[in-house]
Amino acid sequence: MKKLIYLCAISATAFAFQGCSSTPKDARQEADSLNMVKDTTSNEKMTGGIAVEPSDSEFATKAAVGGMAEVEFAKIALGKSTDPQLKEFATMMVSDHGKANEELIAIAKMKNITLPTGLDEAHQKKLSELNQKTGKDFDKAYTDAMVEGHKSTLDLMKTEAKDGTDMDLRSFATKTELIVQKHLDMINAIHDRMK
Repeated sequence: MKKLIYLCAISATAFAFQGCSSTPKDARQEADSLNMVKDTTSNEKMTGGIAVEPSDSEFATKAAVGGMAEVEFAKIALGKSTDPQLKEFATMMVSDHGKANEELIAIAKMKNITLPTGLDEAHQKKLSELNQKTGKDFDKAYTDAMVEGHKSTLDLMKTEAKDGTDMDLRSFATKTELIVQKHLDMINAIHDRMK
C-alpha cells in the first residue's frame, strides 16, 4: 500500500510538472524535476526523500544521460563505421560505459535518485545526426562527437570527484574519471590520424 501511494504521488507530481510547462521536458529534465520534489522535506513521506544534495543528484542525471548516449552512439558506430580503430573504440564504449551505467544505477537506487530513462534533447539530436551519416562522413561525425562528449564528461567527473558531497558518487566519479581520460586519449589519437 505504501508503495502504491508513493507511485501515485510520483505520477501526480510528474503530471503536475508537465502541465505547468509549455514545452515538453526531456528525460534528464524530468528526472531532475522528480529529484527536486524528493529534496523537499515536506514531501519526504510521500516521495521517500532523497539521500543526496541537489548538486549530487544533478550530477547523477547528467552522468546517466552521458553514459547512455555513449552506448547508443557506439552501437551505431559498430554498424556504420568504416574505420577498424573506430569500431574497436565503439566496442570499448559499449563495454566500459555499460558497466559504469550499471554501477550508477545501483548507487542511484540506494540513494533514491531518479535517473533518466532516455536521452535528453541534445543527445537525441546528435543521435539523429549520426544516423543520417554514412561512410567517412559518419566516421568524422562520430569521432568529433566522441572528442566533444568525453571532454564534457571528463569535466563533469572531475568536478564531482572534487566537489561532490556524497562519498559513493565521489568515488564513482573518481574511478570513472580515469576511464574517461583513457577514452579521450584514444579518441584524440584517432581524431588526429583522420585529419
